[in-house]
Amino acid sequence: MDDNEIIALYMDRSEAAISETERKYGKYCRYIAYGILHDGEEAEECVNDTYLRVWNAIPPHCPNCLRTFIGKITRGLALNKREKLSAKKRGEGQTALALEELGECIPDAHSADNAAEDIVIRDTLNRFLENLPTESRKIFVRRYWYLSSIKEIADEFGLKESKVTVTLFRLRAKLKAELEKEGIVI
Repeated sequence: MDDNEIIALYMDRSEAAISETERKYGKYCRYIAYGILHDGEEAEECVNDTYLRVWNAIPPHCPNCLRTFIGKITRGLALNKREKLSAKKRGEGQTALALEELGECIPDAHSADNAAEDIVIRDTLNRFLENLPTESRKIFVRRYWYLSSIKEIADEFGLKESKVTVTLFRLRAKLKAELEKEGIVI
């Protein structure tokens, strides 16, 4: 079933929408949630919460890209759950580290003065990613979207951890320079 058909099921308030979403995007959602939480049970709970959020969001919202919409919800829920779990454990984690790294070049969302600045940041980030070589883009996305560890990325791409670290450092510097060209200052 394609995304438009699944969205139509949500719009019609058909419970089949959830089972079709699970069939098409369940594995994708689990991948995102598990990558952030590193706990199968917590990830599964997060995925189930995702389906409820999607059910409550469509309608009134009608996403242009269902995969991105669902991925964003899953990621947000997993990050919130990770924060709650970390508060209990006062743990480490790739989440805090990766977000701290990214904070060096992208302003905190809570500090943005207005929606126009958010749009400039989003558009600049999209252009930045589009213009990167494939491997660099994949490394960046794995680190800052999926919150994978440096070791996981190095293993996946057959690189040394130091190469991944240096690549990410240089990409953050380039992104910061691009944002500064657009008038976004940290």
